[in-house]
Amino acid sequence: MFPQQESMEREKLIVKWLEEVYRDASEIYLLGDVFDYWFEYKKVIPRGFTRFLGKIAEITDTGVTVNLFTGNHDVWVFDYLPQEIGVKVYRHPVTREYGGKKFLIAHGDGLGPGQLGYKILKGMFTSKILQWMYGHLLHPNLATGLAHRWSKKSRSDKGVSTEWLGDDKEYLVRYAREKLEQEHFDYFIFGHRHLPLVLDLNEKSKMLYLGDWIENFTYAVIDGDKVELKHYK
Repeated sequence: MFPQQESMEREKLIVKWLEEVYRDASEIYLLGDVFDYWFEYKKVIPRGFTRFLGKIAEITDTGVTVNLFTGNHDVWVFDYLPQEIGVKVYRHPVTREYGGKKFLIAHGDGLGPGQLGYKILKGMFTSKILQWMYGHLLHPNLATGLAHRWSKKSRSDKGVSTEWLGDDKEYLVRYAREKLEQEHFDYFIFGHRHLPLVLDLNEKSKMLYLGDWIENFTYAVIDGDKVELKHYK
């Protein structure tokens, strides 16, 4: 199967999942890297994602809130998606309370200690000056082609990491433990890592990695004071 066909099948599956879950949801959180690449020009948006964007617009039109976090692959989401399909866009961790439990929710890239090289790169990607140069000096066909080749090469070289690295090397675990020294959270929920995981940080706090929809097809449900990590059938 060609990558475009794989992406289409994955999109259809996600749309099917959204159709099944949104009627019982008060809110939906999409924790980043929803798109492998996304850049909004003033008058142009990337090709594709028609079924997904249409379903999200349908959901927000019913009054269900859809919260979209930018990830490292779709950091260049600007105002089109909020205006056109009604999502709320977040670029940093947020705190929420549900069922008397306190949550910290984030995509997860760049959080925690270390990762100096990536943090410098992310600073470049979020620079308004460099974003303007990218959007005005490169033709969209060239810019999009370069971005897809870079993403493909990165995934080919590094693969999709689903291996547990250990508490000392999992920077999001270290980040969560540092946050707990400052204030209490019952749950930390992160995207970014492709590993589906529920981890006890201490007797009262847990951390969830949501996994991905490339190999694992996993998601979390907050139902009252209970949080579960589930696999889509």
